Amino acid sequence: MPSLYASLFLLAVVSTAAALRFREAPKFYNSPTCGAVNGSSGNNAVHVAMTLDEAYLRGSMAAIFSILQHTSCPENVIFHFLAAESSAGTTDLRRAIINSFPYLQFDIYTFDDAAVAGLISTSIRSALDSPLNYARNYLAELLPSSARRVVYLDSDLILVDDIAKLAATPLPGNAVLAAPEYCNANLTTYFTATFWANPSLSLTFTDRQPCYFNTGVMVIDLERWREGDYTRKIVEWMELQKRIRIYELGSLPPFLLVFAGKIAPVEHRWNQHGLGGDNFRGLCRDLHPGPVSLLHWSGKGKPWARLDAGRPCPLDALWAPYDLLSTPYVFDS
Repeated sequence: MPSLYASLFLLAVVSTAAALRFREAPKFYNSPTCGAVNGSSGNNAVHVAMTLDEAYLRGSMAAIFSILQHTSCPENVIFHFLAAESSAGTTDLRRAIINSFPYLQFDIYTFDDAAVAGLISTSIRSALDSPLNYARNYLAELLPSSARRVVYLDSDLILVDDIAKLAATPLPGNAVLAAPEYCNANLTTYFTATFWANPSLSLTFTDRQPCYFNTGVMVIDLERWREGDYTRKIVEWMELQKRIRIYELGSLPPFLLVFAGKIAPVEHRWNQHGLGGDNFRGLCRDLHPGPVSLLHWSGKGKPWARLDAGRPCPLDALWAPYDLLSTPYVFDS
């Protein structure tokens, strides 16, 4: 039986979700060159997967809006939202999506977050310990077989380019996923001294050139994922982490252990990440050099929170136009 505190907390979360009011977004139409999509299948469909919860709903709505606004074929985009099974607010989440995007093709899939919680080890920031951060591990089990390839996106980002370009990223050979790689990052810092001191563990990266990649933007071949049983491989690393602490940073290291050095590349323009600052203070950051197709507020600071607090970072002004909250922050002229 849940404690009184837990019951009150759940009630507060549900009440918060129900209280949020979002404006209806304009409807976007396909250009004449778009091919037809029959149901949820076909080569012309673009499948997008995102998590959905009360805490990040405002970010999710902005992300959806940006995707539809900047693609040539918005009617071909099919959204797959992952929600925690324990959440009592799924009905409110669905209603919010329908009210703002009454024409949207989407479904909400629930996953067993209680079972996932038992596999999670504490990390450097409590927000990273949410079971919903691990929902991407189970995409192949949750999504229908018609979604053969999916673009997975975090909720704290916006696109300013056509998502169909990202979805069309080549996955040559046996590559299961594609993501922007950052080979200048020091991969050793993502794992503990215990990991590197144990040859049976550190040899995991033998015969490959592993690079850091951010799991908030990925193109995934779900058929190859299922064939390779990659969910099990990720879970096995999480189970080991419960016995021996081999990493510190939430859901990312198991992905690095399984995929680093084996993924297909994506241009860095598709993940201008780190705009939320680091995991401790969330200080303002500038864009990385080069063109921009996607802005990602990974890190502690979120644009909607900084806007509401009256302490926005300069780049938060790029997120604000996509904010569908009924009482959005208005910048001084």
